[in-house]
Amino acid sequence: MSENLHLAPLARRWSTLARLNHDDREAILTLPFRREVFAKDAYLLREGQQPAESALLLSGFAYRQKLLRDGGRQIINFLLPNEFVDLQAAVLGTADHNVQSLNRSEVAIIPRSALLELADARPNLRTAMWADKLIDSAIVREWVVNVGRRDSRARIAHLLCEIAVRLRNAGTNGDMFDFPITQEQLADATGLTPVHTNRTLQALRRDELIQLTSGSLKILNWKALREAADFDELYLHQS
Repeated sequence: MSENLHLAPLARRWSTLARLNHDDREAILTLPFRREVFAKDAYLLREGQQPAESALLLSGFAYRQKLLRDGGRQIINFLLPNEFVDLQAAVLGTADHNVQSLNRSEVAIIPRSALLELADARPNLRTAMWADKLIDSAIVREWVVNVGRRDSRARIAHLLCEIAVRLRNAGTNGDMFDFPITQEQLADATGLTPVHTNRTLQALRRDELIQLTSGSLKILNWKALREAADFDELYLHQS
């Protein structure tokens, strides 16, 4: 595969967020980067780090998290292929949370200076980067509602719907996909105990809404899962 084709999915995704012309898309494809592979549970970013580079997830899943002094953990977002791990660090300079790989992942490491130069030189790409982070913020807002106001069934169903739609928007089959997220991680993302998470997943299986096996998820009844979640994908801003 030609090296620049690794960034082609990013060019396609940013083209849905802003009006990019041919030269804008070519500028994305010519960004300098190096590929790195991270093992399961490896840190891609640590809180307090001041990275000189930003990482684009090419394959695999990752998650953002905040750790408490007592060892508690809150997962604040799952990251999927073709999403930036730390685009905000290109502007803010210092990471305010940790990012770990859920499974074996491959990333494109792009110099922070190259992204800033791209934003300065090309207003359309600056708009796309801005929209990218605004959608990230919208996802965080929805997660706050999910943890604060939905019951356990709706919380789990909503998270599954979101991941399915984000993968579908990225060009992946949204009905059956890799799902390396453990029940413990689902619990930490939804504010539930692992036991409660397990019971909720069993109920969704029993009602034939999903089929969850080791490492993969199949949505059997999309309409019923949406209804259980009260899911509205407006906040993903992909229409």
